[in-house]
Amino acid sequence: MTASAMPVAPGRVLPTLNEDGTRRWIRPKPAHGPKWRARRLVACALMVVFLAIPHLRLGGGPLVLLDLPRRQFTLFGTTFLPTDTLLLMLLLVTGVLAIFLVTALFGRVWCGWACPQTVYMEFLFRPVERLIEGGASGSRRLDALGARGHWHPRRLVKYAVHAVLAVLVAHTFLAYFVGTEQLAEWVRRSPYDHPASFLVMAGVSALMFFDFAYFREQTCAVACPYGRWQSVLLDRRSMLVAYDRARGEPRGRGRDRERAGGVTLGDCVDCSACVQTCPTGIDIRDGLQMECIACTQCADACDAVMTKLGRPTGLIRYSSQELLAGERRRLLRPRTVVYPALLALFLGAFVWALGEREDAEVTVLRGIGAPFTQEPDGRVANQVRIKVVNRAGGDRSYRLEIVGAAGATVVAPQNPLPVARGKTAETSVFVLLPPSAFTRGERAVTVRVTDGQTFTGEYPHRLAGPESSSVAPTSSATPALPGATGAPTS
Repeated sequence: MTASAMPVAPGRVLPTLNEDGTRRWIRPKPAHGPKWRARRLVACALMVVFLAIPHLRLGGGPLVLLDLPRRQFTLFGTTFLPTDTLLLMLLLVTGVLAIFLVTALFGRVWCGWACPQTVYMEFLFRPVERLIEGGASGSRRLDALGARGHWHPRRLVKYAVHAVLAVLVAHTFLAYFVGTEQLAEWVRRSPYDHPASFLVMAGVSALMFFDFAYFREQTCAVACPYGRWQSVLLDRRSMLVAYDRARGEPRGRGRDRERAGGVTLGDCVDCSACVQTCPTGIDIRDGLQMECIACTQCADACDAVMTKLGRPTGLIRYSSQELLAGERRRLLRPRTVVYPALLALFLGAFVWALGEREDAEVTVLRGIGAPFTQEPDGRVANQVRIKVVNRAGGDRSYRLEIVGAAGATVVAPQNPLPVARGKTAETSVFVLLPPSAFTRGERAVTVRVTDGQTFTGEYPHRLAGPESSSVAPTSSATPALPGATGAPTS
């Protein structure tokens, strides 16, 4: 399926460009039909959701937090780390398959109804623009003034309001990546105290203003890849916003219809209402186009005209190429069978892998520096570094034990080791054994880590020691540990 199902008029360029290459500003006139009212209700609900998600908590942690510097991703209270490669891969593939399935069934319903770009552009920034500049016609009059129009008082007021809204949207966007607490701290502090983070906030706010005040629908037509994906994601049976060419053609208006003679004209009166209301500036009568975001504004505008003329509505409607060609609707097809099957497979694998994941991730490493040292009393000291990542639903304290080293003394600065929910803590444990405990310079032990509730893990580890028990003692490399605890381990 191609991006344009029907030939278009010669001289066709991008909707946002004139034929000479200059910018063509799109000033759509909204069609307040039933689909628009439904979209407005959905958009208002989504804007509330977008604003609320960073502030919501689940199980003591954020509902959603994409912490890029720490490489931690929290989704619906579950934290994913870079080591969760399998889980992240399954989640990514599941999301892609969901997009494939929704597109195969309902076309670009995401773009027209739920995409944040569309929601904020069509139901926040453009309504403010129409209110200040006097509707779509008022905006076009200012456009006709050329450079002077950009400095008109109405447009300056609009830019100021858009700047405030852009800052609000930008800070909401940043909260998804740094958290509301960190963002609030940035806002309260002077920019001189945190120049780097202030520049990040200013940069994101400037990008939001540039997007919604200038780039606008070009984000959908030029930057977003979804329009190009539709050439492979859609087929003849996919639902899309389409013009019924068989019913509407040949089109004609006013006296053209009177002079048609014996020619039977279609229902389209060539009023261009569908073009005037399109937020991306296309003519839906030219067929399926990459720039169409399936917002149904053209359908509402056309239905209003048909109602005034006493003709049936639905000349532009949700349909498919199969239905427009007069064929019978068939829901089952390879895409609607394979996509759900794969989606169920990967989603099931993700849920299973998530359920099998331990409540803690423990890494056991050797100490930094010499593999071992000998104390003045002759005992061999090994430093064991233990890193614990708490994945449980709350704060935990982890008891560290060395198993399989009879007569050993374990010295630890903190035992048990407290770790907050979703956080990582690292400590060192020093194991002291007599030289006779080592065979050929090593001793196999097990490091046991338990929180006393839902997690207990055992990790094999090899302690290093002298090849024989006749090695002379060296100065101790074990640092003084305030409050360290020592206990023999059987």
